[in-house]
Amino acid sequence: MYHQTLSSFIWSVADLLRGDYKQSEYGKVILPFTVLRRLDCVLESTKAAVLAEFEAKTKAGLNPEPFMLRVAGQSFYNTSPMDMRRLMGDQDHIRENLFAYIQAFSPAVRDIFERFEFYAQIERLAKAKLLYQVTEKFAGIDLHPEKVDNSQMGLAFEELIRKFAEISNETAGEHFTPREVIRLMVNLLFVEDDDILTKPGIVRTIYDPTAGTGGMLSVAGEHLEALNPNARLTMFGQELNDESYAICKADMLIKGQDVGNIIVGNTLSDDGHAHRKFDYMLSNPPFGVEWKKVEKEVRKEHVSQGFNGRFGPGLPRVSDGSLLFLMHLISKMRPASEGGCRFGIVLNGSPLFTGGAGSGESEIRRYVLENDLVEAIIGLPTDMFYNTGIATYVWIVSNRKPQHRKSHVQLIDASSMCRKMRKSLGSKRRELAEDHIATITKLFGQFAEARLATVMDGEGKEIGQSVLLDDGTPPVAPDGGKVKLAPLSRIFPNEFFGYRTITVERPLRDDKGRLVLGGRGKHKGKPQADSSLRDTENVPLSEAIETYFNREVLPHAPDAWIDPDKTKVGYEIPFNRHFYVFEPPRSLDEIDADLKLVTDRIKAMIEGLAA
Repeated sequence: MYHQTLSSFIWSVADLLRGDYKQSEYGKVILPFTVLRRLDCVLESTKAAVLAEFEAKTKAGLNPEPFMLRVAGQSFYNTSPMDMRRLMGDQDHIRENLFAYIQAFSPAVRDIFERFEFYAQIERLAKAKLLYQVTEKFAGIDLHPEKVDNSQMGLAFEELIRKFAEISNETAGEHFTPREVIRLMVNLLFVEDDDILTKPGIVRTIYDPTAGTGGMLSVAGEHLEALNPNARLTMFGQELNDESYAICKADMLIKGQDVGNIIVGNTLSDDGHAHRKFDYMLSNPPFGVEWKKVEKEVRKEHVSQGFNGRFGPGLPRVSDGSLLFLMHLISKMRPASEGGCRFGIVLNGSPLFTGGAGSGESEIRRYVLENDLVEAIIGLPTDMFYNTGIATYVWIVSNRKPQHRKSHVQLIDASSMCRKMRKSLGSKRRELAEDHIATITKLFGQFAEARLATVMDGEGKEIGQSVLLDDGTPPVAPDGGKVKLAPLSRIFPNEFFGYRTITVERPLRDDKGRLVLGGRGKHKGKPQADSSLRDTENVPLSEAIETYFNREVLPHAPDAWIDPDKTKVGYEIPFNRHFYVFEPPRSLDEIDADLKLVTDRIKAMIEGLAA
């Protein structure tokens, strides 16, 4: 059953709730009931065998749990003779029987429903005399994995969350990431590791500190299984939102993952996987969200632990915590001596350039670039996410760069690689097609500079695109048309993004224009600086300060000097600047000809009206 059809069917339950529940409260009922029915269907085929095993081992005085797990073939079980369809047989006691049925699940499943606060909703539905009708509605849906696979089920949950978030004006994008963006990130993560990942019995770990409903972990698992069915990807995650955590935990249970690896809580203030290191990591932290609530704990770790903690390089401004997640992930990288790590993180444009030399943001960029951790940054199209239309960027970070990538960063501008969606979902109006994902992955894998050739017809309409590696020959322009060339992939040395901010001083003069000299200390007898004339200049790391100063400053201010005590090193990545292509404006003759055509047409229309 396709996820949108499924979510529409489940959504019909809202018709029952209307009046007794506000629209913003529908999710409190529909999400836990969907999870319950999914778990119910998964256990259906082994129900009788599990109950028989439970009875036999209990009579024998043995702990029945390991035996029931083996018979169920899952990492959870239920010891109640009831299931959702049998609950329909006793309408008068539906509340008590539903409570007993949920309590008969193994502890990990009970925790899921406690996170949903499901027991309170059962009471409320019972008081509204709706409990039987709602339960009956869900009992009629077949959510067995043979009918709805894990991937479709994940999409259905995400579709429901998006709808509930829209109704209650919440931020849907805080919960999950579009699947095609995840597929791109997973491709980039695994692209150079095919040889390792296809070995028999391979075991790797993957971690998401902002796990949401578990979409990133799920897609990574599906990708690795397609590469090597015998490989095992052990999943770890942490999630702040209780509902998202409950869905993620249920998904991991069905996949046979250890749900103890999925932690609830705030990753920044309370690291649920302290001291653990991972092979791969993925994350889409909230864009531009302030971290004031956890400021005390974060600053304490920064000051007391320094580089032994997670936030040694520096702290970004409180208004945007994106770079805190970047540093958190860097602290979780498996050391290069033990095989290393590669991770992908989605960030907005701010972490690329916000903050001048010496600021927290600049110091974090300095740390990752000077330690040669950034492999690539990929610019995505706008309108890709459900809660925002802003430009976003995927950073690929690794401490095990191949030799040919060392000391360099690859920038890929994929902002034009998208197709319009037939129907918008929130702010999401565009998506990556499979060929776009393949092209970006290939560019990353080849580590080559490339240009995008766009072929335009005589009317300026795009009729084709092609990727030109290195100095590839552009296609031939059609009659009356043209070929536009734009950079697509560029490679720069790490130090290219660094600069030194120098402070340029000018002398203070009195009313008669004479120099004012210092009276004591190290400035005695030297010209005093005029703070009103003070200026700063950014000098690329690749150029000597004196050479720059002599060329750019002294010709305009012969009396200027540099204060060496105020020189600071900074780093920024002005992504768009490196892909900008100047298009000269049309000639005046061409504009005049167009204006004449328009005015002649208006005159003809007026004359026609007058006649």
